[in-house]
Amino acid sequence: MQVVGLTGGIGSGKSLVTQIFSHLGIPIFNADFESGKILEEDAMVRDTLTQWFGPEAYIHGKPDRRKIASVVFNDPSMLARMNELLHPRVKERFLSWCGQHQSKPYLIHEAAILFESGFYKFMDKTILVLAPEEIRIERVMQRDKVSGDSVRQRMQNQWTDEQKLPLADFIIRNDGKSPLIPAILEIHNKLIV
Repeated sequence: MQVVGLTGGIGSGKSLVTQIFSHLGIPIFNADFESGKILEEDAMVRDTLTQWFGPEAYIHGKPDRRKIASVVFNDPSMLARMNELLHPRVKERFLSWCGQHQSKPYLIHEAAILFESGFYKFMDKTILVLAPEEIRIERVMQRDKVSGDSVRQRMQNQWTDEQKLPLADFIIRNDGKSPLIPAILEIHNKLIV
């Protein structure tokens, strides 16, 4: 069984790509989704975030993601602290999850900051999803109902595509012009051999 990391900048279309892989029967571990569950379920994380952001970090037991994001994505030191808090817990869940899917030819670990976090070093292969910046900004503005400046601020906390390209084994262009499904099928066929 191979473990394949899938990443791309915000708005590149990672979720769409993983949905297609999922339809091919490939299990997907979404690191961002798991981080969200940890924010809600882990008492130590809840206590830590309440210390950092005050009691308003949680509303009716749910994390106020917008408030937390507004601080974290504007403060590199706070972002680093948040990653130090969450990444070991996400990794633990991922390793447990891998044990449940050993019969598959490969698994996909989707993470927005796969390269930035260094977690790509634990992957057998990596896939990078690319899309032009203006398309990415538009997608995130529509999806999250935020301003272009807010999206650009979040982009500054991720590596550029140029930094990621040398670490990618496979590239998928999700620009609305390049055929997406054939590109995914080509990678899938290489990984199942």
